[in-house]
Amino acid sequence: MAEEFAKDLAAFANHIGGVLIVGMAEARGIPSKVMDTDVSDQLRRHLQQVAAANTAPPVRFDMRAVPNPRPEAGGRGLLLIAVPRSPHGPHAVTAPPTTPTQKALRYPRRAASRTDWLSETDVATAYHRRFAAGADRSARLDTVERELLSALPLDGYPHLIVALTPEIPGEMVMNSESFDRYRTELQGVSLLIQEEDAFTTIRVGSRRLIATDGHPDGMSHHSHCELHRDGSGTFAQRVPLRFMDIDHERSTWLPPDLMVWLLMSALNILALHARDRTGATGTALIRAALVQSPPRQPDDPSRRAFPFPLIVDYGVDEVPLSTQSCTYADGEAVALLDDLAIEGPALVQATSQLADEIVQASGIAEALPVTSAGELRQAGWGVSLRYAMTKWARAHGINVVSA
Repeated sequence: MAEEFAKDLAAFANHIGGVLIVGMAEARGIPSKVMDTDVSDQLRRHLQQVAAANTAPPVRFDMRAVPNPRPEAGGRGLLLIAVPRSPHGPHAVTAPPTTPTQKALRYPRRAASRTDWLSETDVATAYHRRFAAGADRSARLDTVERELLSALPLDGYPHLIVALTPEIPGEMVMNSESFDRYRTELQGVSLLIQEEDAFTTIRVGSRRLIATDGHPDGMSHHSHCELHRDGSGTFAQRVPLRFMDIDHERSTWLPPDLMVWLLMSALNILALHARDRTGATGTALIRAALVQSPPRQPDDPSRRAFPFPLIVDYGVDEVPLSTQSCTYADGEAVALLDDLAIEGPALVQATSQLADEIVQASGIAEALPVTSAGELRQAGWGVSLRYAMTKWARAHGINVVSA
């Protein structure tokens, strides 16, 4: 029992985590029958000791007893054991093997309903990732952002760029079967409040999925999203420009509500990938930038295009807000990954923090469409988005204020 229990714990910890149910029979990996078991404190203490003595480094887990309510059960029931993905992997099984083997290195990893043993290369890779995960996450953020920028056209049009990297990286399984599933999922992804699909083309890149829509060399809409195997991700959207004459000079402008909506949508898409496809956990370091012509380096913005003062659209009347134009503006924040993956006040709050820093580069104190308290401000939305965003906010428990 010690070897099997240790193997199951390590297998989950070395992958994306999972839940063990003690007291449930299975057939071919599928639960088939309830077999009530002892759920006493004594058993739980014993399991903690088994894990500590037979896994290295010891796997951390939580247990919860679910007693059978029937009197004849005598206090027996099910024991739920939750094993999170571990940032300290790979975890080895140190219990003596019951079956002699020369190939297994005693490092298990869960694969669907079965357990595989890691090869020497897998173990070396896992150790490398453990130590790399402790490095500065901002370096990883710079890397994925730089790789995205190299894929975008230097066309002089403004782009909203969002990059995210998790505190505890995950691992996305990539093979033909999983890619078919990912492609189907991504073809059904849409931006907030929209019904049409956000991406039309899904392909495999180096240690990532690449999702795009529109043509990079065209004059109209174009989006480019890179979803990395470790849970990092980047999203770029060409921002539609609007033109108007201010004091007899031709100007371009971008409504802040459009930027906020795209930013919020991108954060949600990237967080869902990190959490659900890779099993990444913890906080996420996020950066958003509004650039006129994507620079080759995040800290070296291109200035070859026209400036775009920010003006908010109230339908018929355009009310200028900017005190200066800008060609590059960015914001950086840290948020819980789960908060970004859920459409709710915490997602709005993170969006507000990033959006405020971006619009401040144009001399605007704060982004009017959202508040730092995670609220939606109706007066900050133009007529094209106001109704749909207000309806979306109320459906997801987000407070809506008038001004």
